[in-house]
Amino acid sequence: MSESRILLVDDEEELRRSSAQALELAGFRVDTFASAEYALERIAFSFHGVVISDIRMPGMDGMTFLQRIREIDAELPVILVTGHGDVQLAVRAMREGAYDFVEKPFTAQMLAGTIRRALDWRSLVLENRRLRAVAGKRDDVEQRLPGRSQAMVDLRYRIRAIGASDADTLIIGETGVGKEVVARALHDLSSRASGPFIAINCAALPENLIESELFGHEPGAFPGALRPRYGKFEHGRGGTILLDEIGSMPFDLQAKFLRVLQERVITRLGSNETVPLDVRFIATSKVDLEREVASSRFRADLLYRLNVATLRVPTLSQRRSDIPLLFMQLVRESAARYGRDDIVVSPALASEMAAREWPGNVRELRNAAERLVLGLEVEREEALAPANRPRLTDKVAAFEKSVIASALAAHGGALKPVYESLGISRKTLYEKMQKFGLDKKALSEER
Repeated sequence: MSESRILLVDDEEELRRSSAQALELAGFRVDTFASAEYALERIAFSFHGVVISDIRMPGMDGMTFLQRIREIDAELPVILVTGHGDVQLAVRAMREGAYDFVEKPFTAQMLAGTIRRALDWRSLVLENRRLRAVAGKRDDVEQRLPGRSQAMVDLRYRIRAIGASDADTLIIGETGVGKEVVARALHDLSSRASGPFIAINCAALPENLIESELFGHEPGAFPGALRPRYGKFEHGRGGTILLDEIGSMPFDLQAKFLRVLQERVITRLGSNETVPLDVRFIATSKVDLEREVASSRFRADLLYRLNVATLRVPTLSQRRSDIPLLFMQLVRESAARYGRDDIVVSPALASEMAAREWPGNVRELRNAAERLVLGLEVEREEALAPANRPRLTDKVAAFEKSVIASALAAHGGALKPVYESLGISRKTLYEKMQKFGLDKKALSEER
């Protein structure tokens, strides 16, 4: 039990303090938080512990907190604390994945018993994952980033190689491909996994407060600054800071951030004292930063400093062969999240999903899976008129073309690894490339 932790979230300071003291006397290690937002930064896929949260809180309430936790790890036990009038709400939360709930007022012994059962269950979950990894089954990275295409196999290999290091990393990919999922995987594989994971959306920070938000301030630094305040950089010490869409960072702020990257120190607004910063930086971008440098919208020296390690997350169009299995997995996850029975995805619908265009990538595909689970997505196979319905041979040909095109792009146009990985002869590959009009040179240049 000494390795496990309890995250206790409650906006009432007296109740939070008394509950933490009682649990510590019972032998638990407890971290307390006044808001769910800060607690969320401590939660990771490999977190060994239990979350206890009040349902009714200002800002992010317990129900929203539960949903955000399940997006990170659906098997992390969450115990909700409710008032007398919230019991029906707590029962609904259990249908949506909460482990249990306790009603106020509760005794420390009752809460401790619930926690012990939850910790035992969490230990079994983590041990099962470890044994599956040892047996060669899917590990945590593959579970979060599934796919059998060469592009995804290569991405997972690079994540495992880079994750254990402390190297600053740049993740590049279009909207919705899963850049934050990759960032969290890097954090969880590192020695900083028990530290905070601070996600900062550079495009959403208010321009007049951006320096205060990142660097913190001292009293009197500007009108309204009455008390000292930690910035997000300082708050992330010992963990990982994700700078989402770093291309949106104002140009004048980029020089100050470059100094932070190089020297690992910050200076709060209104202070002359430097504060050491022990963090790992991960940045994401959906735009071509080299093009932004050429347009004088992004500093070249910052790009070179950030670009210690680079990961490129493929779009769904670049790994179309993964779509059917990925869609079925997303349907299963959505059914579990909404407490619905498992839905069998017909081969016709899975094939159609692979043939569709997904400009929103995995995010858009997940939305389609959720609509299907909620009964809002009609299988277009049934809705299409017979005269307009694509023939099976057309669908098979389109799928075959996408698989070969993806393999050619993944191997840079080299034919031998393509026909060997697909299990066909060189002559068959040539014939199919001619049939589908595939140009190995064009595909390798696209890559």
